[in-house]
This record gives sequence, C-alpha cells and structure tokens, in this order.
Amino acid sequence: MTQKDESIHVLDLVMIGIGCAMFAFGLVFFNIANHLADGGISGVTLILRALFGIDPAYSTILINVPLILIGWRFLGRQSLIYTIYGTIMLSLFLWIWQRVPIVIQLHGDLLLSALGAGVIGGFGSGLLYRYGGTTGGTDIIARIFERFRGVPMGRTLLYLDVIVLLFSLVYIDIQHMAYTLIYSYIFARIVNFTQEGAYAARGIIVVSDHHQAITDNIMDELGRGVSLIDGEGGYSHHPRKMIYVVVAPSELHQLRQIIQRNDPRAFVSVINVNEALGEGFTFAVPKKGWIGKLKR
Repeated sequence: MTQKDESIHVLDLVMIGIGCAMFAFGLVFFNIANHLADGGISGVTLILRALFGIDPAYSTILINVPLILIGWRFLGRQSLIYTIYGTIMLSLFLWIWQRVPIVIQLHGDLLLSALGAGVIGGFGSGLLYRYGGTTGGTDIIARIFERFRGVPMGRTLLYLDVIVLLFSLVYIDIQHMAYTLIYSYIFARIVNFTQEGAYAARGIIVVSDHHQAITDNIMDELGRGVSLIDGEGGYSHHPRKMIYVVVAPSELHQLRQIIQRNDPRAFVSVINVNEALGEGFTFAVPKKGWIGKLKR
C-alpha cells in the first residue's frame, strides 16, 4: 500500500492563503455589507455578529479551536496543519478586510450582491479546497459523524447548513434569505468548478473496425497519446479494439473529421472530463505529429 503524502508544500500554503483572502473578502464586502446570511461556521459567526456584535474574525477562531481539538485525531498531519493554518488565515483576512475602507456600491441590488458573494467566495473556497485546505468548522463535525455514525459527510454538511440558515432568520427577513439561497447555489457551483480544474477536456471512446488507421491519424495529426482497450461485442461476442483518447475541446472537431474519414460507421462516445493532468494539458502541448514521427 502506498503511504499517503503528509508533507507540507509551500504552494499549498500560498494558494490556501489566497483562497482565504478571497472568501473573507466576499463575506465582508458582499454578505455582511448587504445583510446576506451564510451556512456553516461562517453563518454562525454572522449570527453572533448580528445578535451580540462579536467580530467574525474573533468568533471564527473561538468556534474552531474546540472543534479542532475534538477532531484532531481524525485528521492526518497534513490536514491538521492545513486546517489550523486555514482557520488562522481566514480570521486574519476577516480582521483586515473589515478595517479596509472599501465600498462596493451596488445601489442596494441584492441580486448583484448574491452574485458577487457567490462568485468571489466560491472561487476562494474552491481554491482553498483544491489545495487540500479547510477552515475546520462543520467539516470536522461531518467527519466525526461519518466515522461513528456512518453518515456521509455531504449529508451532514447539508443538514448543518440548513440549520444555520434557519437560525439566520432571527436577524434577516425572508427577502434576504431568498437571495442568500441564490448566493448559496452560485457559491456551490463555483466551488465545484474551481475544484474540478481549469484543464477541462473531452474523453473519446471509439469502436471501429478501422481502429489502427484512426489511431495512427490521431497520433500523427493531433499528437495525442491513444490507448487501445480490448472489448467484446455484447451480441456477437466478437473481440474488438476500442480507442480511448483525451483531447482539448478545441480539438474535438478535428478528431471527428479523422474518425469520419476513416470509418463513417464508427461508434463514438464523447465524455466530459472534469480535469486532465499530464502532457498536453498541465505540461507543454506536444507538437502535432511528433508521436507519429517517433512511431515511424
């Protein structure tokens, strides 16, 4: 079994810091400034601010410290360090942004406020999660319930968010709650988009009797690596070769032309790939034809 990497990476810490800064910016200049609530521990800090005037920068630390102490045994070394670091950075930026004289004038438009909060906060949180960070809070509670009660983390987080949002009605009205729900939806979508990565691609599966010609053309003209998978017809039980290749969206049209040219009757399945890592995506794009030239 491969041992989990528990080392601390400087890039992770930098990106977690940037993510915390963005999330805190959205919370201060969009949520707080326009009386929008939030879920999770951030929502609890907003409730405490509205009812008792407690600065979210301080309540974030006060709430998370006991949760981290309770849940430290369920976190690995890296997760524990990143959680503590993320909590401190979030509190720090909440403190900073509340003292920076910035006014984002939206003329009371709650829809724009919800959009701004969702996009900026969601991108910041997505960045935070993408590099292994967390700000503790409900994540730790969800892990404990998953460990001892077998409740999936996603379900626990959803229930906790619903509870916090319902309690938020003590300081906001139904109209602001409606826009908070819009914010929450946009926030979740942006988080998912950020976590999935910017290197979106298309996975193509091709079933054809002319698989070798198609494979050669793909490697020669697109410079993409191709995998040949052994398959079997469900009806005929005849063995067949299936082509699997991942391409950038901009190359999809050219790939279709290659397939059509070699076998108009080929079966083609196009799959959305949320993230593609490696040569041609996160590394330098190979020059077209280099694979074919090496092959020859």
